[in-house]
Amino acid sequence: MTKTNPGRFFEDYALGQVIRHAVPRTVAEGERALYHALYPARHALYSSDEFAASCGLDGSPMDDLIGFHVVFGKTVPDVSLNAIANLGYAEGRWLRPVWPGDTLRSESEVIGLRQNSNGKSGVVWVRTRGLNQLDEPVLDYVRWVMVRKRDAAAPAPETVVPDLSNSVAPADLVIPEGLSFSDYDFDLAGEPHRWGDYAVGEKIDHVDGVTIEEAEHMLATRLWQNTAKVHFDATNRDDGRRLIYGGHVISMARALSFNGLANAQMIVALNAGAHANPCFAGDTVRAWSEVLDKADTDAPGVGAIRLRLVATKGDSAAFTLKDADGRYAPEVLLDLDCWALMPV
Repeated sequence: MTKTNPGRFFEDYALGQVIRHAVPRTVAEGERALYHALYPARHALYSSDEFAASCGLDGSPMDDLIGFHVVFGKTVPDVSLNAIANLGYAEGRWLRPVWPGDTLRSESEVIGLRQNSNGKSGVVWVRTRGLNQLDEPVLDYVRWVMVRKRDAAAPAPETVVPDLSNSVAPADLVIPEGLSFSDYDFDLAGEPHRWGDYAVGEKIDHVDGVTIEEAEHMLATRLWQNTAKVHFDATNRDDGRRLIYGGHVISMARALSFNGLANAQMIVALNAGAHANPCFAGDTVRAWSEVLDKADTDAPGVGAIRLRLVATKGDSAAFTLKDADGRYAPEVLLDLDCWALMPV
């Protein structure tokens, strides 16, 4: 009898099913060092204990996307090992900081199912929670994935498509306890631009670019224990190329956004997201952002700014997103809608 796990196929999911994912992972300063080596990440709050303490925190938490990658990576063997594509995100919130020494685990609930018309695959919606060693939630988000069927003749489940919010309401943003930007040091943060300097509709070209390397992507994907076959096995795609993990592109774009958004210190919500086109080794990633909204918070000196972060493999200054038919332009890799915290 085989003891290996081929991963779940579309017919293996049931509405309301709760999956507790293996394997818990303790994150430490080594994780931060590797993250900052893989990406040009330099937001001050995640780089300096002293800077974080001046902002009312006990020290520098782990980068928000480290928490996301660890929690996401746990889900891959159960949710997207046999995925054709990761289709989108919604209703994501960072609920508390992840600190060095925390142990993270993940669990997901199936909240939607829809078989595709070809009968060979279907879309699975899951709500995933990341929890720390105290069983406190640190992250909560919805994602949906197109998954292959094991048997095309297997009956289709009842179609249930969840009703998801277009964005996280400002009132539902969770501000880390004690966070204050009242004594914020703009010199040490790297830029003078504060919340009031940004206007809704403004677009920012982040100027810089980074060429994606196969070795760095493989290191990152292993670091987050993401076992999706398309990222490792070159025979898993007809073109014989390993697909760059979408989270690698997210982190690269976030790091590039420092040039123009150095004071968007913490990502606190993921409203929506799409991996618009595949990314491969050799592509040069650039990024631009658009300010979508702004909101006040109750924390001293802290404002919330809603940003569309777009990663491209072309000229970021073109600010091109979709064509006349509403399809993503071929150079667009990522379209991410998020809330961040910034000094007012």
